[in-house]
Amino acid sequence: MTTIRPFETGDWPTLWPIIEAIFRAGETYAVPRHISEQDAHRMWIELPRAIRVVVDAQGEAIGSYYLKANQSGPGDHVANCGYVVAAHARGQGIAGAMCKHSLTLARELGFTAMQYNLVVASNTVAIGLWQKHGFTIAGTLPLAFRHPEQGLVDAHVMYRLL
Repeated sequence: MTTIRPFETGDWPTLWPIIEAIFRAGETYAVPRHISEQDAHRMWIELPRAIRVVVDAQGEAIGSYYLKANQSGPGDHVANCGYVVAAHARGQGIAGAMCKHSLTLARELGFTAMQYNLVVASNTVAIGLWQKHGFTIAGTLPLAFRHPEQGLVDAHVMYRLL
């Protein structure tokens, strides 16, 4: 059984290795592969409006998401999220649970839509999952992502109203 709850300061030492592994792999996030822990903390914890953590039955953090406004000013009614799941916990429905949870939280916080700015086209599992949760591909950015193994690949902007 997993629980999704607000981030607590003590969660970072467990979350950082999860986030670090995903960022260092360079396959899904447009962040420097060598990002410092301090910069990752600022991006994932300090800047977003809300941070949630998924914990397993033993209370161990196995996933997280952040929620923020996609843009400021006239675009601040559209939410944006980022999700990470520990490698050993993938394939258990955690990303889907976080997506569903984030859509509800976004509505509660007054957002009227959600947008994912750069969904790497080679990440077909994520694309299918986001589509299952009502997102559509609003546009494709040709060769917009430098994948470490596949070279330049397309990226999608995905969107849904709340």
